[in-house]
Amino acid sequence: MMRSLFIAPDKCTGCLQCEMACSFEHEGVFNPARSRIKVFTFEHEGRFVPYTCTQCDDAWCRNACPTEAIGINPLSGAKEVNEGLCVGCKVCTIACPFGTINYNSVTGKVMKCDLCGGDPACAKACPTQAITYVDADWTGYDKMREWAERTDTQSATQA
Repeated sequence: MMRSLFIAPDKCTGCLQCEMACSFEHEGVFNPARSRIKVFTFEHEGRFVPYTCTQCDDAWCRNACPTEAIGINPLSGAKEVNEGLCVGCKVCTIACPFGTINYNSVTGKVMKCDLCGGDPACAKACPTQAITYVDADWTGYDKMREWAERTDTQSATQA
C-alpha cells in the first residue's frame, strides 16, 4: 500500500517544527531554509498551510529532468533526487507547478521531499497532527484546497 502525507491546515499552528525536523533529517541542521517542507503564512487571515511535494503520479519534475536524476522509490513511491545524477540545472524547479522542488545552493543540487524513506520526520514532529502519513487514497487534496481558498475566519468544520 502506498502512503502519502495528509495535511490538515486547520490544525497547523505555524510552529515550524515540521521544517526544523525536515532540515535536521536531511541536512543535519535546524534551518527552515534547508527544509523540504514549508509552512505558508496567510498573515491577514491568521492561517498557516504546510506544503511539500505531492508526489504526483505523472511527475512533471521527473519528466523534465534531462539527466533522469529523479527516480521512484519502489517502497515508498516517492520521487527522489539522485544527487549523483543531478547537475543542478534547475529545469525540474521550473517544471513543478507547485514550487515544491528547490535548488540547494550549498550542494549545487535540487532538493525535494522524499518522504524520508517512508518515515517522514515532518509528520513525526508535528505536535497537532496537521501533518500525518496515511494511506495514499485518503489524502483529501480537495478538502485542503477548499480550506485554503476560504476567506472567512470560521473553522473548516463549521462550513
